[in-house]
Amino acid sequence: MASTQARIGQQALAVLDVALRVPCIFIIDAIFNSYYDPGSGWAGAMGNVLVRVLGVLISTVVLLLSQKALFKFYTLFFAVLLGMAATLINYYATSHIDFYSAYYKAALGFRLLPRNGPTLWLGMAAVQLVFGVGYVFLLNLQSVFAALVVLDIMIPLWGLMIELPADVRHMVAMFSGLALALNTAVCLAMRLKWFYYSCRYVYLLVRHMYRIYGLQLLLEDTWKRIRFPDVLRVFWLTRVTAQAMILVYVVRAVRRESGDATGRATDGSSDSQGYLLSWDVFWDLTSNLIISGCDSTLTVLGMSAVISSVAHYLGLSILAFIGSTEEEDKRLGFVAPVLFFILALQTGLSSLDPEERLVRLSRNMCLLLTAILHFIHGMTDPVLMSLSASHVSSFRRHFPVLLVSVALFVLPVVLSYALWHHYALNTWLFAVTAFCVELCLKVVVSLTVYGLFMADGFSNVLWEKLDDYVYYVRSTGNIIEFLFGVIMFGNGAYTMMFESGSKIRACMMCLHAYFNIYLQAKNGWKTFINRRTAVKKINSLPEMRGDELRDIEDVCAICYQEFSTSARITPCHHYFHALCLRKWLYIQDTCPMCHQRVYVEEESRDRAAFSNNNGGYAAPQDAAAAAPPALGDNQRGQAAAELPAEGGAQAAGGQGELDNELLEDNDSIEYDEEEWGTQNGNTPIEEDYINDDTDSTED
Repeated sequence: MASTQARIGQQALAVLDVALRVPCIFIIDAIFNSYYDPGSGWAGAMGNVLVRVLGVLISTVVLLLSQKALFKFYTLFFAVLLGMAATLINYYATSHIDFYSAYYKAALGFRLLPRNGPTLWLGMAAVQLVFGVGYVFLLNLQSVFAALVVLDIMIPLWGLMIELPADVRHMVAMFSGLALALNTAVCLAMRLKWFYYSCRYVYLLVRHMYRIYGLQLLLEDTWKRIRFPDVLRVFWLTRVTAQAMILVYVVRAVRRESGDATGRATDGSSDSQGYLLSWDVFWDLTSNLIISGCDSTLTVLGMSAVISSVAHYLGLSILAFIGSTEEEDKRLGFVAPVLFFILALQTGLSSLDPEERLVRLSRNMCLLLTAILHFIHGMTDPVLMSLSASHVSSFRRHFPVLLVSVALFVLPVVLSYALWHHYALNTWLFAVTAFCVELCLKVVVSLTVYGLFMADGFSNVLWEKLDDYVYYVRSTGNIIEFLFGVIMFGNGAYTMMFESGSKIRACMMCLHAYFNIYLQAKNGWKTFINRRTAVKKINSLPEMRGDELRDIEDVCAICYQEFSTSARITPCHHYFHALCLRKWLYIQDTCPMCHQRVYVEEESRDRAAFSNNNGGYAAPQDAAAAAPPALGDNQRGQAAAELPAEGGAQAAGGQGELDNELLEDNDSIEYDEEEWGTQNGNTPIEEDYINDDTDSTED
């Protein structure tokens, strides 16, 4: 129970902390969006700039305060506000102004208090008493000073009750306000020391963190400490809600006035209809809210924070639906707002005209939607491959993932059809269509590989060509994806040169060219070379079939499955499936059983005695020369084709080059730890270690 109350208290403090930082964002946004009059002269311009800079600086400092300092600042701020409100009430009450009439017309619109008499003064006395007690409580004054402050606030009302002359009442109210202002100034001056030490402490802490952890971690810590995404989210939602209420009120007032002009205001049905908005009016209001919701950099950040929240919960829902538990897949709430903000900066969203801004925002949302669909496919593809490779037979487990995959194929088709039906072809529509076609291609590749693995799961024999078929399908998809990347680079270059060029767009194109074109082409070509070399190596090993295969009565030491058709024999006389050994050689160039090199020189092969899978010894004999030992980067499955192996004479003749190629290729090994175990493929295996291992086996 205590822990629950403590947790609720912490959540309440967090909510209050966010709520107290939001006004700073409003002030900064209002300063940046305020109108500047260039004709006010030199002095007016300097004063305007000084006020702007001072307002932004103070708001930024308050925004970055710690939680304790923030609460103390607002305590003093609200105390000052209460003192000002009490002074203003005394001033207007003691003047010849009809205070109640002004209050009636400006705010309420209905009769709440009598216009005069004891009830009015008692009500004002109660309000002033509340303000005085609140002022004393917030400033934490001592009992004597507290009584004097409350007495000072109440004296002008006593002058009203005993009906002092107007000049005397006005003078009493003025002296009362001066006394209250003096007390406030003294209290604030006494806290200047606390303010100085608080600022010094924050400065020393920031400098210490910067020196130890660097600027990046300092910014990340500040971002999390002040809960900046939550502050931006509350700021944007509050701003849009206030604007929506104002727009609805204006629309209803206009309808009411138009009804008065036509003489239909007395009809009760017209009043009831005035509170209902037609579809056209609702669309206009929504469009205006969306346009005003991204009219500055801060509002764009606020909209990004809202998109982050929506994308985060969407990602969690999809992960729960497909049954994934990967923590790294919960990044949709980070990727989506970053993409939206980059698109907004790239297109200059906040600086556009209202109508053009709405069009550009809708286009950015389409691009963002396609990017989110691509990310969702990246979340579902590992789950789909895991279910197919593990041969899970439950249809209930497969159905959610298949449903999401089908939806990822249908949604891009529907989106492309709708856009082509309403818009003419341009660079933006071409980009969206290309992203949609690329997503459909990815889904087809994933479902095809899923079908191959499921077919292998229902088969009773080992499908040795499965890896080749999966490789062909994924390679085809990767090649087409690479071509799409080149096409999108050309489309972006055309847009930058002839439509809307910007530095941000140029930077994004450079990143796209490096990550999606250069690195993909480099890794694909490297994988192709490594895979071809590994295939040549496997094909150079002797093969056992028929009666010889049945006589060994053994299983593959990698997959623990029987030899149905053939087996490959290593120089150390161990037997493996060709497919299993080829996958193992993607990791390292040693035998899984004895750590002997799969490729060794003929002299070493003649002098050594090797054991088979059952642990017995066999006499040394000649075997076919192994192919060049090159290890492949099998992370993305990108390669072009397998080529036939060359003769053993070529392999034996180029031994020096082959060893160098093995050591060079070992620097870029990527493998699946779950399937093949944890092996260190990044460090070349030393000859001494191999000899020691071989000696221990022979003993």
